[in-house]
Amino acid sequence: MKPCIVGWAHTKFGKLDNIDLETLITTVAREAIADAGIAAQDIDGIWLGNLNGGFVPDIFCSSMVLQADDGLRFKPATRVENACASGSAAIYSALDAIEAGRARIALVVGAEKMTAVSGAEVTEVLARASYVKEEAEQGLTFPGIFAKVASDYFGQYGDHSSTLARIAAKNHANAVANPYAQLRKDLGFEFCNTVSDKNPIIAAPLRKTDCSLVSDGAAALILADAQTARALNKAIAFRARTQINDFLPMSRRNPSAFEGPRHAWSQSLKAAHCSVDNLSFAEVHDCFTIAELLSYEAMGLADPGHGARLLDEGFVMRDGRLPVNPSGGLKAKGHPVGATGVSMHVVSAMQLHGTAGDMQIPDASLAGVFNMGGAAVANYVSILERAR
Repeated sequence: MKPCIVGWAHTKFGKLDNIDLETLITTVAREAIADAGIAAQDIDGIWLGNLNGGFVPDIFCSSMVLQADDGLRFKPATRVENACASGSAAIYSALDAIEAGRARIALVVGAEKMTAVSGAEVTEVLARASYVKEEAEQGLTFPGIFAKVASDYFGQYGDHSSTLARIAAKNHANAVANPYAQLRKDLGFEFCNTVSDKNPIIAAPLRKTDCSLVSDGAAALILADAQTARALNKAIAFRARTQINDFLPMSRRNPSAFEGPRHAWSQSLKAAHCSVDNLSFAEVHDCFTIAELLSYEAMGLADPGHGARLLDEGFVMRDGRLPVNPSGGLKAKGHPVGATGVSMHVVSAMQLHGTAGDMQIPDASLAGVFNMGGAAVANYVSILERAR
């Protein structure tokens, strides 16, 4: 049996005015330890996924986790950053330590406090996660980068604005069932597909409803080696996991081809000895709706340019053959950058354990998780299954 998730915790995502970064971190750390049924002293190492980049003054925050419990004092703690995939980077770093025999039990926290600065400052911080001396210096924000990706896709395969609106509407409808989601409101297709005062163009062709939310929030996991997991109350195993990085400059690749995600999915599915058809559901990185559309094709669900048919056929809907983002995704659940990858693994573990409440996908047994940093630069794909 591979290393396992044996406990978890998750805050609500949103604009949490009276909650600072330290409180987010310590809340989920304390709750995850309790959920796993272990003592803080049992933990061998701590990994914190956090982008920051100027959202808050606290750039040295790895030891903030120790504030959750005095039993964590003198444990090694490391902050991990890999853009919007910082959470998965922290998880994989902890798994590396477990697989190397350097740790039996690891605590992973993902947290971000984004709303303490202005919208303009958030945009500037996120833009620095691109190739600064080309993209940011040309004035490209992340909405602008993904608008270019969408425009390139539309140029090859026709205008898919309505397809993106259907993805947004699907994920907003799914988020109604998620108690952690930032926006639990079914906006409907017509609203998402119509440019209006409440749904303006952010960067053509992307509308406001095509963009993920600016969020505060945190999530945490307790990971354990196979032997330790057997003695605990629950275990969700990593059947396979893959990290693929691509060139940072967009000028050196075709971002709309999603080659990095395609390689990550292919390698993880091969290592898991399964196909995408064996998955019960998937949580994918829909920072913008075009990213979810491209994810369908990168997963191998459809040929390039034909991802829209999966919506036409209901394949990726909540009651479809392969529900995608039953949590509401980044689009509606929220996207507190450092927390996102951890959150995706938490909600997937809940599904596989059968404790996802109103979000629950019936008989979920195998999950795919895709978390991405930048525009298909840092790509992480996990295949999860219930071990006990």
